[in-house]
Amino acid sequence: MRVGVAPSDEQPPQLAQVAQIFEQPGILTQPGHFVLEPSLQYGYSSNNRVAIVGYTIIPSLVIGLMDVREVKRHTLTAALTGRMGLTNRLEGEIRIPYVSRRDTSVRRPFNEPSARDESFSANGHAIGDIELGLRYQLNEPEYGKPYYIAGLRYKSTTGKSPFDVIYDCVTKCIDGVTGSGDPLELPTGSGFQSLQANVTWLLPTDPAVFFGGLSYTYNVGRHDVYRKAFGGVSEAMGSIKPGNVWGMNFGMGLALNERSSFSIGMDLNTMGPTKQQGVTLPGSVRIVTSSLLLGYSHRYRPDRTVNISVAAGLTRDTPDLTLSVRVPFSF
Repeated sequence: MRVGVAPSDEQPPQLAQVAQIFEQPGILTQPGHFVLEPSLQYGYSSNNRVAIVGYTIIPSLVIGLMDVREVKRHTLTAALTGRMGLTNRLEGEIRIPYVSRRDTSVRRPFNEPSARDESFSANGHAIGDIELGLRYQLNEPEYGKPYYIAGLRYKSTTGKSPFDVIYDCVTKCIDGVTGSGDPLELPTGSGFQSLQANVTWLLPTDPAVFFGGLSYTYNVGRHDVYRKAFGGVSEAMGSIKPGNVWGMNFGMGLALNERSSFSIGMDLNTMGPTKQQGVTLPGSVRIVTSSLLLGYSHRYRPDRTVNISVAAGLTRDTPDLTLSVRVPFSF
């Protein structure tokens, strides 16, 4: 396997390309070469949510409105990624996603004498947030030493943000007493720009490759934010700043033969609470997402490879299932 510039004194073992299980590949594109990678990703999550609007007298007694709901979320993302080798050590990338979402919530408000569940569904189909990235190989290690690759990634706000859709609220959404508070159309973007710095390491051995990485994502806040309520009413929300994200991942790739490889790894991220007007939003806390990933790669032509990966959520804030298929074309 060749990562950037190979050492001059001793060549590393030739391995099949490691099955890609993380968003960023480990191998840099060679200078003057171009990789076009279409991909398709499906994600599913299901969780129970309890919303209470009222006053708690003691832990077992609540005066007010209690709403218990089960939310099921389906997300399908088709993306086209282009990577270009600029120099022996530098690679540029652009990723253009198209997102299709469907959320269904099943609920039974306890303030109504009804034994029948209510369901509410919403959809969203539009372009997602376009991303730009640069990756640079930091060293030329001796054989048996790890490669280090630094990256910088920018995420735009080209997708439809949560502030561009209309919510099921008559006049206000914050109090939650004038409607369900659910969006009538789902957003396809986060609504916030972000900048991520990351470092990846790869250690080729025979017949395995060990890899891992650290990342930090800074989410840029927005001022004068408005949320749209039903009937053309806009609700002022002031300034909003999402929490920043620390991330880490590690794994191992194993060559099965000259054409196929298998990978296993884990991804862990922690995101800080969201702030409004400089104050942490009530109920907003630090969350942790983690996934166990398995991947398989097969090269069926010298310049054609198919990568399949599956991720299982390890925490309640992580999607239950994520299935990805990538087919890079090298030119």
